[in-house]
Parts: sequence; C-alpha cells; structure tokens
Amino acid sequence: MPKQPKHILVIRLSAMGDVAMTVPVLRALSQQHPHVKITVLTRKFFEPFFKDLSNVSVFPAEIKGRHKGVFGLYKLSKEFKGLDIEVIADLHNVLRSNILKLFLVGKSFIQIDKGRKEKKALVLGKVFKPLKNTHQRYADVFEKLGFKIDLSNPKFPKKTTLSKKCQDLLKGSPKMKIGVAPFAAHESKMYPLDLMKEVIEILSRDYQVVLFGGGKKEIEILNDFEREFDNVINIAGKLSLDEELDVISHLDIMLSMDSGNGHIAAMLGIKTITIWGVTHPYAGFTPFNQPKAYALLSDRKQFPKIPTSVYGNKYPDNYKEVTRSILPETIINKIKELA
Repeated sequence: MPKQPKHILVIRLSAMGDVAMTVPVLRALSQQHPHVKITVLTRKFFEPFFKDLSNVSVFPAEIKGRHKGVFGLYKLSKEFKGLDIEVIADLHNVLRSNILKLFLVGKSFIQIDKGRKEKKALVLGKVFKPLKNTHQRYADVFEKLGFKIDLSNPKFPKKTTLSKKCQDLLKGSPKMKIGVAPFAAHESKMYPLDLMKEVIEILSRDYQVVLFGGGKKEIEILNDFEREFDNVINIAGKLSLDEELDVISHLDIMLSMDSGNGHIAAMLGIKTITIWGVTHPYAGFTPFNQPKAYALLSDRKQFPKIPTSVYGNKYPDNYKEVTRSILPETIINKIKELA
C-alpha cells in the first residue's frame, strides 16, 4: 500500500455556501486521519469556518489583490514552496484552479468530478433522478489521494459560548430559537417576501425568530420585520462572521433557501429546513446530513421544468415565483414538527 501523504493542500476558492459544504468533509478527514496536515486555500474572510478543525489551517488567497490573474496565480504557486505540500485536492475545478495546476506540475493534483454532464441532463429534463451529492464528490477526491472518508456518522462542534454582544442581541430569551434566512443569490430561489412575512409573524408567537442576511437592501427589509413583530431579532450587519457562526450554533432550527446560510447551519449540526424554487435537491446541493423530509419543494406538477438550472440563474419568465406553490402552513408545520 502506498504511503499516505502527510500534507494536503485543499483548493476551495468559491462562494460562501460552497466553502461551508467543504467543512463537514474536512472535519471527517481530520477526525478519521488525525496524522494529516491540511492547508485550505480560500479567502481569508472564510477562516472562521475552520476554527474548530484540528490540523487545518487557512492559506488566504487574495484573488482580487496580489493573486489576481495569471501572474498573481504564478506568484501564489511560488508561495506554496515552503509549505512542504505533497498532494493537492482541487474541490473547485474551474479556470483559476486549472491555471494553478499548470504551475504546480509534479504534484499529485486530484480534481473534483462535478458531474457536469449529468447535471446538464437533469436541467434539460432528460433525466430526473438524484445525482451524487456534493459532499460525497469532495470525499471522492480525498479517497483518490489515499484517504477514505466515512460521512455516515458525523460529529459536530459543541455550541460556543456567546459573547456579551451576541447575548445582548438575543436579549436572553428562553424561547426556542428559529433562524430565518430569506434571501438567495437569485429571486427564483427565494420564498416571496409577503409569504415569508406571514411565516415570521406566526413563528414569532411561539419562538424567538433570528433573521440573517447581508447587504443594505436586505438589512432594511429585515429591520422592518424586526420592528413589526415581537420576538424577532435581526442580526444582519451587526456581527462579524465569527460571531454569526456562534449565534447559528445556538439555533434550534434554521429555515433557509437553497443558499449559503443553510449550508452554514448544517455544517454546525443544526436542523436545517430548506425551501427550493427552480433548483432541486437532485442536483446534489442539499445541506449536509439533513433528511430528505427537511427539503420543501415547489410543485413540479404545476412547474414541470424544475429544475430549470443548477444554480437558479436560468428559468422561464413564469417560473420566477415557483415557491409561491409552497404554503406558509407547510413551512410552519414542518418547523413545529421538528421543534
């Protein structure tokens, strides 16, 4: 049997949800192969995601600064020289990481199989069946490098101690905490805000509702919800990412779209209910370790072209609000069932 490498470079340069999906796999790798050192190439902003992982460190990529473009990537490849990296796990497999591959010639460089052909067939309606989930695709990369990973019995980090700032925001409420993240990169993946307002209003009668989002427009909308209802707290724009992760670790349930906040909650072991619009769980992007029943789907009888795309960026004009086919009562009943 070939000797296992002692140091892996993991390339994960992408969006927040993608990076969050990586964390449970790296946690399993670290727990099941404690001798291996793992360096993750990602944006410095995402460093808090990895704070509880032993033997994992972050190498910050400044892809909009000194590592920008081909010459920047060449400079980045030279900076790896002193790290004694033996193998590379490319969990991104895009142009940027392919350029890095050229500069890191001589290293064992295994790239994720994203299943692009199968996903294309899924969105074109040629097949409608579950594809391999992304977490397993990540695990497959490490297996090719000699590290078999079992994802079937995951262990999650303990709840962190909340800072006084976080405690003050949550106001010491004894009620169960339901996180709600109503936004996504594309409107076609969002639950209509008028219906989400109904959901929040009803939930606030029995639970403390904690709202998540980002960006000026989203924060204004969430502030309006907070002002209108008791037991509703908007934390968007008030905390660092590290502090937001601490708050999420104290939630009882997260309600999210097919978006990053769902993946963040799931990586921390929180029950995560997801609402699906023109995308579909069959593409393999469900949050980690969440039962099938936690995914609330738009009506395919009414909208038979679902999924219209993998990421929600392509859809017919009349598919923009497919999630309106999911009743507020369905969402509320699911939360009460799990609470």
